[in-house]
Amino acid sequence: MRLVELIAPVLGARCVVVVGDGGDAVVVDAGAGVAARVLALVEHEHLNVHGVLATHGHLDHTWDAGPLAARLGVPVLLHQADRYRLADPWGTLGVLGTPSGRPDGPLAAVLRQVGLDPADYVEPSRVTTFGAVPGADGRSLDEDLGAVLGAPDLHLVARHAPGHTEGSTLYLLDVDGPAPVVLAGDVLFAGSIGRTDLPGGDGQVMARTLRDVVRALPAAARVLPGHGPATTVAAELATNPYLG
Repeated sequence: MRLVELIAPVLGARCVVVVGDGGDAVVVDAGAGVAARVLALVEHEHLNVHGVLATHGHLDHTWDAGPLAARLGVPVLLHQADRYRLADPWGTLGVLGTPSGRPDGPLAAVLRQVGLDPADYVEPSRVTTFGAVPGADGRSLDEDLGAVLGAPDLHLVARHAPGHTEGSTLYLLDVDGPAPVVLAGDVLFAGSIGRTDLPGGDGQVMARTLRDVVRALPAAARVLPGHGPATTVAAELATNPYLG
């Protein structure tokens, strides 16, 4: 299995194409402005894409998800607790969007700067969710998405990690192998963590996620955050002030 990283021009969101040994693939976090590059990769390598996954439902990670999934004829997948965000991407962004749900605010301004029209957002027409809506205990959930997608060679495990949003999810690749990888979305960054002051964020839930989910990850795992440089679990345990 190998990973192809594509950095979106909007907020530097990291899109990752996970490619299995047999050519099966999934796309994780199709941010704004990556669809053309994903399609070119799929065509060039004759990949069999099974789904477009989202680590969470914020618009900078899902802007291209609907059109890309439609073009590829696959579903968009995300945790059930963030499903509602796809229908109201601006209103659920809080200070980054607008409570009225109109396409305006700081993120809309960034989209315009790269030549995208905020009014052009397309809600995915085919969505598959996994997991249960989180309870007060904030328990994590493991789900083998390779089995869900009919692509068992991908070895892709979803682990519920709420706090940044209710449905934030870590995607673990080859978690039992010698070099596991964590696609962390906006849960964990190099030296920091995702903000919890946006709608659906919760500092206490994030603290439980960091304690019970993130700290339990294999120390050797490589972490690919939703933004910024890659890191490792070991490095974050040693230096990240939020994991002390």
